[in-house]
Amino acid sequence: MQRERVSENVYWFQSEIYAQVTAGVVTGPQWAIMIDTLALPEETLAMRSFIEEDLAVPVRYIINTHYHADHTWGNCFFPGATIISHSLSRKYMIENGQASLEAAKRLNQAFRQIKIVPPHLTFDQGEMSLRVGKKNLILFSTPGHSKDGISVLVEEDRVLFAGDAFLPLPHIVDGDIEEQTNTIKRIGKMGLENIIQGHGDIILRGEIDDAVKDNLNYIAAIRKGVRAALRKKNPFDALATIDVESCGKSRVFLGGLAEEIHRRNLKALYKQMVNEPLESAVQSVTE
Repeated sequence: MQRERVSENVYWFQSEIYAQVTAGVVTGPQWAIMIDTLALPEETLAMRSFIEEDLAVPVRYIINTHYHADHTWGNCFFPGATIISHSLSRKYMIENGQASLEAAKRLNQAFRQIKIVPPHLTFDQGEMSLRVGKKNLILFSTPGHSKDGISVLVEEDRVLFAGDAFLPLPHIVDGDIEEQTNTIKRIGKMGLENIIQGHGDIILRGEIDDAVKDNLNYIAAIRKGVRAALRKKNPFDALATIDVESCGKSRVFLGGLAEEIHRRNLKALYKQMVNEPLESAVQSVTE
């Protein structure tokens, strides 16, 4: 697990095991707010040890930016914490979480210690604010990757924990391409110092404009590519020729998963464009 101090009392963590998934913590003098957990139990427990032993505060709140397993399955390791999310996150975790967990347990013994812990406190409109020490955290909806997506702005520092609303490679399988486009544009206009992506490295102030442009260009490219494929006699053959590099992204992103995620994006967008029912893509660390 990598770790970095982003600003005073604000820390970032990144998995070295699964898809560069990230989490964060903002500390005060008596307790801390954690933003997401990591995918594997060992990394979430290492993060907890750092917070409790090195920073010497307990975790009072956990904010889940969305319901996907790689950001929420560590909730169970903080039994005294109040978990906060969008109201849809709680709904999706209750409806889908246990089935995904049982499948994961069959593949990896490490997940046998996991229990699904849904959020206790939710919101679905407007904003929600929390204060820890000298920091004001503003929670607000950022759909696109998933309908329940939220981001967390550390107001004083202009640091945004974006969850999967902002990624090195946009992922729309469980979301909506129009909402994702609008969310990326909104984030780009916020005047941020840093973007903490849900996966991948921290985006610094001087890199934000290019990152926004690259993601919007990728979305435009897959939209154009899928529309062109739909006009072909064999659309699936045409889709197979659209690789991630031709859409302006590198296949090395997200720990080498970029091409696979790109393929999922193309399939999801194709289904949306031909009005086929899109199965809920419950993301888990087993996929």
